Amino acid sequence: MTWFKSVALVAAVAVWGCAPDEPALVVGDVEFAAGAGSGEPNLYSTTDGGAILTWLEPTGDEEHALRFAVRDAGGWSEPRTVAEGRDFFVNWADFPSLVELSDGTWVVHWLEKVAANPYAYHVTLSLSHDRGASWSETIVPHEDRSPTEHGFVSMVPVGDGAALIWLDGRAMKSGHDELDRGDMSLRATTVDQSGGLGSDVLLDSRTCECCQTALVRAGDYLVAAYRDRSAEEIRDIAVVRYADDAWSEPVHVSADNWYYPGCPVNGPQLSALSDTVAVAWFTAPEHSAAVYVAFSYDAGASFGPPIRIDDGDPLGRVDVELLPDGRAIVVWLERTETAAAIRARLVDAEEGAGQVLTVSQTRETRASGFPRLARVGDELLVAWRLVGEEGGVRVAALRFGE
Repeated sequence: MTWFKSVALVAAVAVWGCAPDEPALVVGDVEFAAGAGSGEPNLYSTTDGGAILTWLEPTGDEEHALRFAVRDAGGWSEPRTVAEGRDFFVNWADFPSLVELSDGTWVVHWLEKVAANPYAYHVTLSLSHDRGASWSETIVPHEDRSPTEHGFVSMVPVGDGAALIWLDGRAMKSGHDELDRGDMSLRATTVDQSGGLGSDVLLDSRTCECCQTALVRAGDYLVAAYRDRSAEEIRDIAVVRYADDAWSEPVHVSADNWYYPGCPVNGPQLSALSDTVAVAWFTAPEHSAAVYVAFSYDAGASFGPPIRIDDGDPLGRVDVELLPDGRAIVVWLERTETAAAIRARLVDAEEGAGQVLTVSQTRETRASGFPRLARVGDELLVAWRLVGEEGGVRVAALRFGE
């Protein structure tokens, strides 16, 4: 496939009202619960108005399974398994994902350990042409096979395949906790409906080591966001765009000037509808933590001023979804008097941060993971990990109610 084939986006019908007397945003009851100990959830909205949830679940001594469930008009399907074994690299912040191609093919990714070094793992892809009934032989999308870190993948359908980006540690030395170990890079490639790979392209040769990436299609462009890392250890959010057969040079979304000589494990997220792009991120310059959202109306070429949306003591771990009326909903973790909470908030580029609600109580620990969002019709699904002995992945819907 060509690196990118433009496909026109059709905006959804605006079912999300914006009148002053609009009903409040509410969170529904938990509608799906995965098995005990499950974690690392991710959500994907399908073209037929459904959704696919993926997660990892322990199945035995040091064994895990990558599972999925499908939501349609009839509710959630029974969980099914993509792969199972002892070689999964399971990380609270680096989770599997799934996308659907234009012909209905599913592409799923996860991480597999390749050596005894705890940070030696590769990206693994598998394809299904029958909605998850069977899966192809695995594919490693990066040309490098060194026993170093390869992860934090983002995928998006484009043309007759998908584009993906990832953090690549091929230039890093062993010893994950040494600042002089070498540079993490951001790279990209494509995969087509038969599993064929495109070229392995360098996007940025020095990035933050373990923050999530994000990738969306905006009009005729691909827009990627990630946490940059300067020689002076400034770790602000950058974007690169792909069009006309080339990737642009990185540009910072905002001059936060966050000096941090380590990885905060707190990456940005993107959402796009036609040429409108929303980016959400966490930052903490001068030890002043904040979550921001910024909007672009030129497919990520430029962004408006950041809008702060947290309640004063955020942990970050953000996700964002645009609504057809141009507003966005952001989720993040906020410290509270008792522990922490998963919060959701409406944001308008002109009117600023609006209504906020608590999706679920949680904890500050890494075990709480990262909440994920997906817009499905006139509601949003939010997935998170409930911490505790009987905890695991949970999904509920956000709606405008009475």
